[in-house]
Amino acid sequence: MHYHLIGICGTAMASLAGMLQARGHKVTGSDQNVYPPMSTQLESLGIEIMSGYKAENTDLARDVTVVGNTIMRGNPELEEVLNRKLLYRSQAETVRDEFIRGRRSLVVAGTHGKTTTTSIAAWICEVGGLDPSFLVGGVVQNFGQSFRVTDGNYFVIEGDEYDTAFFDKKPKFMSYLPEIAIVNNIEFDHADIYKDLDAIKWQFSRLMNLVPGNGRLICGIDSPVVREALDEMSGKLHTTVETFGLSDNAKWQARDLEFAGSGTKFKVFREGEQWAQFETQMIGEFNVRNCLAVIIAADAWGISREKIQEAFDTFKSVKRRMEIRGVERGVTVIDDFAHHPTAVDETLKALRQRYADNRLIAVFEPRSRSSRLSIFEEQYKKAFEHADHVIIAGVFNPEDAKKYGDTLLDVEKLVADIAATGKIASTFADADAIVAHLAPEMRDGDVIAVMSNGGFGGIHEKLLATLKN
Repeated sequence: MHYHLIGICGTAMASLAGMLQARGHKVTGSDQNVYPPMSTQLESLGIEIMSGYKAENTDLARDVTVVGNTIMRGNPELEEVLNRKLLYRSQAETVRDEFIRGRRSLVVAGTHGKTTTTSIAAWICEVGGLDPSFLVGGVVQNFGQSFRVTDGNYFVIEGDEYDTAFFDKKPKFMSYLPEIAIVNNIEFDHADIYKDLDAIKWQFSRLMNLVPGNGRLICGIDSPVVREALDEMSGKLHTTVETFGLSDNAKWQARDLEFAGSGTKFKVFREGEQWAQFETQMIGEFNVRNCLAVIIAADAWGISREKIQEAFDTFKSVKRRMEIRGVERGVTVIDDFAHHPTAVDETLKALRQRYADNRLIAVFEPRSRSSRLSIFEEQYKKAFEHADHVIIAGVFNPEDAKKYGDTLLDVEKLVADIAATGKIASTFADADAIVAHLAPEMRDGDVIAVMSNGGFGGIHEKLLATLKN
């Protein structure tokens, strides 16, 4: 079949494109915002990308048009698909029907940590001999790509809580037929589609209710909202519930955490009895929780503790998750996808643990739909407390952001509030202005943490080039 993907450079859509091609289908697509790593992945696969959304793109004959969830009514290519009454589907239903149905599915959900947790799960399943297919919202460095299609019976997938398509407003994770579901945490996010925290919690409750009797529901109860959702679902769930966390109330607990520059050690207790001890090269309490969730899932699928540790020893993390992009003249430039204030805080906290004696410079771009609005302004004041120096870019595409809320993030006020705590804080319009400001300031030993969920004007390469030259 010939699949044409509108919005092909989105993380999930680019991965789907590769999966469909691996199945032997012909794949083309269109997009207008193209940047690595997904554009690089598509180029390496030889998948043709039409630049821009145009009505005439539909002249290309195809069997199915897959419509990305960022594509809305008014998009000229989508409008022509509707006018011509072409067959169209969402990314989520295509993944379900082409790749998941009939297999054993692990769905990893939560406001934070989905990509890393899914990547860990895919690698543990691989080391454990399950030969998994997977779909992750980032490039898993052990595999060099964000997806894989095998003939195996296991499928590991990142379960996104964002809505599915303009014609299907339920979360993507509702399509993925979980045998095992991980709900790591729940917080308010995606203010453009969810009214409040209760609206998001309800959607995660629906996912919990999908897990079958022969499956597992793995819930991180260090998250207060996950605990609330479980309490509200008490007596209504028809599956085995496994709770986990660092708290004493969890069935599975991580205890005696030891953080070092090279990684983290922790002990796992199950119902109060020590079950195992593990070591990972990753840092931060949030990554211990991510690992613990996957340990429970791996055990349910029969993977030994020895194989789990072997996987931790060889796991190479995910692109754009505390990824070191380069070191020039003693300055380390790190790329991270963090955009929600909790993710910013956890990322900087973990980096502070690893680089305890270095100056930590946080560079943040308000780019996601929620981060560009004022709803998280108070939380952002606290999110940068682990950094020594804070730089916040101007709100990305402010006119577009106004579609999703009345009040934009007041960057000037936020910077002034952070500076009032005694930190060095400033704002500049874009990547070029930030690089120009930092050029004479950077010194040997600095760690620059760049946080954005987009390309951020190629700031990482510009910083490294400035240092090199």
